[in-house]
Amino acid sequence: MSYKEKVTTMYNMVNSGQILDAFEKYYHNDVVMQEMGEAERVGKDANREYEKNFVGSVKAINGGGVDAITSDESNGVTMVESWMDITFQNDARVKLEQVAVQYWKGDQIVKERFYHK
Repeated sequence: MSYKEKVTTMYNMVNSGQILDAFEKYYHNDVVMQEMGEAERVGKDANREYEKNFVGSVKAINGGGVDAITSDESNGVTMVESWMDITFQNDARVKLEQVAVQYWKGDQIVKERFYHK
């Protein structure tokens, strides 16, 4: 399976509400993740906690999608432009838009950086 196919499958899982399942399947134990302007989160345990906190803050996912996916198959890099329409537990509803750049090692992401407002 190509990296583009892997990341497409992963985002299909995310957009169907399987965020934590996608995380467990597609992220390496030594993954480094970073939100724009924030410090890196190192390791799957730290990033799992971050993802659990995010999922716990969400009351409803009203929609989501992928606008573009591209891949550099020879270097194991994918990029995804995506969005989610979310209602948080405090009833605030927002549309999150971002670009994520993933670096793969085999079947798992070892580094990911998110670019957003």
